[in-house]
Amino acid sequence: MNEPDIFYILGNKVRRDLLSHLTCTECYFSFLSSKVSVSSTAVAKHLKIMEREGILKSYEREGPFIGPARKYYDINIAKTYVVTITPNIFWYRGLDLSEEPEVSIELPEEPKNLDEMILTFRTLTRKLEEVLKELQAIEGRRDRLMAMIKETYLKEIGDMTQLAILHYVLLNGSATVDELSDRLNLKEREVLQKASELDRFVPLRIKDGVITIDDERLKAKLGGEDDAGED
Repeated sequence: MNEPDIFYILGNKVRRDLLSHLTCTECYFSFLSSKVSVSSTAVAKHLKIMEREGILKSYEREGPFIGPARKYYDINIAKTYVVTITPNIFWYRGLDLSEEPEVSIELPEEPKNLDEMILTFRTLTRKLEEVLKELQAIEGRRDRLMAMIKETYLKEIGDMTQLAILHYVLLNGSATVDELSDRLNLKEREVLQKASELDRFVPLRIKDGVITIDDERLKAKLGGEDDAGED
């Protein structure tokens, strides 16, 4: 399944409201229609869009009374999306919550009853608030650093295309020549030429059509040869 266009989905208030209801209880079509202030035709359109994007799945189930089966909807993904938009940074990432990442963070033990479940959830919510404050501080610092990088590069080197390549690689960790060709509206050979020019000022690793910052050479350039090669 392709990655859903989450910005398109969340850009509409009705779709946000429908998702909110769907996290509370299983919902059939007429129930959802009664919870939002648009026509049932509009609700059907929004549900179809979200199902097409892979956000929702639908199924039919017989009700407790005689009559046609009801069509139910359920959320089909488990992700957290992180996004930063500033004058210097546009960056986002979807984090798959179905995976268990290896992290050195202490989490509460699995609860055994309802009271423990509620208390644990509240504990984790407070922990999340702490993480969000840390993220706020990190992204604020990265934004200021990116502004300084842009200003310094333009003042000392003055090449906007080189700066655009550096900016993209810094934000994404790496970039393919093909990606940069599309983004900058340049031929691939022109991208490679500009990347080679950029490499004179900021050490790059250009291999198999992928461009990354060469941390080892950068550390060595700064005089930290003893640290070169460390992550």
